[in-house]
Amino acid sequence: MTPDRRLRTDEGSGPVDPELPVVRLCVAGMQAEAEGRAGAARALFQQAWDSAADDYEACIAAHYLARHQNSPEETLRWNQECLDRADRVGDERVAGFYASLHLNMGHACRQLGRPALAHTHFLRAAERVEQAPEGQYGDWNRFAIAAGLRDTAGAREDSAREDSVGEGGAGAEGVPRSLDEAVDGRVRELVSRWCARGELTALGLALPAYLGYLGTAADRVRLRSALHMVHAARRLPADEQAELGAVIGSAALR
Repeated sequence: MTPDRRLRTDEGSGPVDPELPVVRLCVAGMQAEAEGRAGAARALFQQAWDSAADDYEACIAAHYLARHQNSPEETLRWNQECLDRADRVGDERVAGFYASLHLNMGHACRQLGRPALAHTHFLRAAERVEQAPEGQYGDWNRFAIAAGLRDTAGAREDSAREDSVGEGGAGAEGVPRSLDEAVDGRVRELVSRWCARGELTALGLALPAYLGYLGTAADRVRLRSALHMVHAARRLPADEQAELGAVIGSAALR
C-alpha cells in the first residue's frame, strides 16, 4: 500500500485510524525498519497479523509481512493474502488500496517469472489508480504501474486470464495499451538529450506525463499538452523542435 517507510493514514476514501492496535504495531515496525532492525520489524508485523480483529486489519498487516519474506513464493503468497482480505472488506476503506495491491502482485509475479500474470495485475492497478490518494503517493503508484506495463508489454495476456487476480478474477480488457513503440523511442531519445544538457524545464514538464502514461485518452491529452508546452517555449535546438513537433502530431497521441 505504501512506497515508503511510513504507514500512511490517507489511503482509501477514509483515514486509517492511527489508534488501531494493528496500525500502532505496523508504525513500530516501520520505525524498526528505518533503524535497520529487520528482525524486529518482521516480529512486529507478525504480531500485527496475529492480533488482527477483522479482514481490514489483516489486510494492513499482510501488506507489511509481504515485505519481509525470504522467498518470492512467500512474498507472492502474502501479497495475495492482502488482496484477498481487501476483497472481503469490499467497502470504501480499501478502495484506495487496490492500485498498490495489484502493483505489488505484479512485481511478485515478475520475480517468479510469470510476466503475463504480472501484466494482468499491472492492468488492474491501472484501472484503480484514480482511486489512490493524490500527491506524491499517487504519482509514485502511477509511475510504477506505467513502468510495469511497459516492461511486461510483450507478455501473452491470454495465458494470464487463466489465473485469478482477485475481485472475481475479471480481466482488464478495457485498459488501453502502452504508448506506441516508435513514439516511445522518439520521446526517450529527446529526454536523453535534455538530460545530457540539463534542460530542467523541459524535463519537469515532460517527465511526469511520460512516466505516468497508462494509455488512456486522458493520458494522451496530458502527454501531448506537456510536450506542446515544451515545443511552444521554442528553447530547443532546431532539430529537436522539429522532432518534437512531429511527435506531438503523430497519430499515437491524437
